[in-house]
Amino acid sequence: MAAPTITIDRIFGAVPATTRGQPTQLSADSKGQRLAYAAGKSIFVRSIDNPADCKEYTGHTAATTVARFAPNGFKVASGDASGMLHVWEPETIESTRGEYGIIAGRLNDIAWDGDSQRIIAVGDGKEQFGRCITADSGNSVGEIIGHSKSVNAVAMKAQRPFRAATVGDDGNMVFYHGAPYKFNSKTESHKSFALSAAYSPDGSILVSAGADKRIQLYDGKTGEPTKQIGEGEHTGSIFSVAWSQDGKKFATASADRTVKLWDADAGTVIQTWTFGDAVRDQQVGVVIPHGRTDGLIISLNLDGELSYLTEGKEAPIKIVQGHNKGVTALGGGSDGSLWSGSFDGRVCHWDVKTGSSTTVDGQQHSNQVTQFASGGGKTYSVGWDDTLRTVDEAAKTFLGESTPLNAQPKDSSFSNGNLYVATAAGVAVYAGGKLAKEHSLSYTPGAIAASGSNVAVGADNNSVKIYQTDSSGSLQETKTVTNPTGTITALAFSRDGSHLAAGNSVGKIYVYKSDSWELAVDRWSAHTSRVTCIDWDTSGAYAASGSLDTNVFVWCLEKKNHGKRIKAPNAHKDGVYGIRWVESGKVASAGGDCTVKIWNVQNLP
Repeated sequence: MAAPTITIDRIFGAVPATTRGQPTQLSADSKGQRLAYAAGKSIFVRSIDNPADCKEYTGHTAATTVARFAPNGFKVASGDASGMLHVWEPETIESTRGEYGIIAGRLNDIAWDGDSQRIIAVGDGKEQFGRCITADSGNSVGEIIGHSKSVNAVAMKAQRPFRAATVGDDGNMVFYHGAPYKFNSKTESHKSFALSAAYSPDGSILVSAGADKRIQLYDGKTGEPTKQIGEGEHTGSIFSVAWSQDGKKFATASADRTVKLWDADAGTVIQTWTFGDAVRDQQVGVVIPHGRTDGLIISLNLDGELSYLTEGKEAPIKIVQGHNKGVTALGGGSDGSLWSGSFDGRVCHWDVKTGSSTTVDGQQHSNQVTQFASGGGKTYSVGWDDTLRTVDEAAKTFLGESTPLNAQPKDSSFSNGNLYVATAAGVAVYAGGKLAKEHSLSYTPGAIAASGSNVAVGADNNSVKIYQTDSSGSLQETKTVTNPTGTITALAFSRDGSHLAAGNSVGKIYVYKSDSWELAVDRWSAHTSRVTCIDWDTSGAYAASGSLDTNVFVWCLEKKNHGKRIKAPNAHKDGVYGIRWVESGKVASAGGDCTVKIWNVQNLP
């Protein structure tokens, strides 16, 4: 019989990480098929037409800031907050081709030359603000000088004679002749921070834009300023500029919540797209993918949502949503879909079949989402803003007002019409979204699970306390079971309620039979750190677990297979925080890398 395996099926990717007041770089490949951007400590490469087709590069150890496709489409250069530059290939995304230290600080932008051989990377360094290197060896091929403050953007001319330009917080545009790239001239183009620069595809025009709301054009070959356009059009900082493939138009994204498409020759606006009236609607990045015939423009707002725009249409034709902060909770809907909640309080709904995500409408949590519990067509979320919120699964919206909790929630579970919430003060029982009973306990609960009339609570002294409950939500303690190794941090009943799995702070999982509370399994012990989540499959023969050690394991209840460890190593950078069985033979996990991943589990014993 073939060995059991767990392999990645699909990655439901993060959306780009954004910072208020800073541009966010988006990069499309030369064929207009893929988008690359930074989120968390990863770089994501996604299909533009099918965003569920996603790859994740996890080679960085610091928060990533920028990614750029090489003109030939075979390589990507990416940078992070510690000043490291990585060169890698999307086709072999597990391996890194080159790793180079550029500056002692955050990398803000990267550009490739037309040969896909040289790279200029710039940012906020201490002694220097950027370097020009070869992609294959990291050897220096020029120097980036002339700025007195952080450099925000770089553009390189793709044709010979090679030219490059950098713009920064000092408002200057510095022009270089290459290769090797040497300082040629400096122009005081902007009265405030210069935030973006881009070369037209034929190299004849250079454009820069910035916080002074100005758009400056230059001769692409000499770097001489030619004209300034758009006076009074944008009313906020211009964060990003991108050229169309024919070089006749470019798009700008601004803090005034608009994206504008410009005629480069006439210097006039062709079309303006206006988004919302909230801070989240500030547009912080824009890209026009070349190689397409539909004239698509992709814009990014401060919440990380990607809007697909086309000329002539007022509304976006598609909006890609998701998380750009670590996912801290994962729950399953009664229709087989998934709910995820993140560190910043955002709740998303995922269609497992299509991989599409919808951010739940209404007043979101204002702090970390702790747990989901589902029942009766509704999903309940609890968060560190000390509230309980109810989501209508069909409409994907929050219902009514949030319900305040009396203390910070630790965990929640739903059974027989009642929602049991473990808080720092005890256990609160809710029926129909309203408080039914409150139980103060002599200890602080660590986890909770409910099935039928049994409620299990992670208690002090490495114990699980078992309570009997009824429809009114009363709790009667009946049993205490203990383990010798650690505090209980995760609890889960099998679907039929016959077994209870209890994971602890040192990575061990104990399984108890619920009819006698005898220990059934004590060999599920491969995690090396706190167990954060456990879920049983529908048959009750297998369980999956996730931990702070970044790994996902699948376990077998049958005695002869207790010691089998079916492992997905490094499933999520920065830890696994949620796990669910979905469909047949598939496990969903969520974690600190802002993603939800679907795993194929095959040949289980």
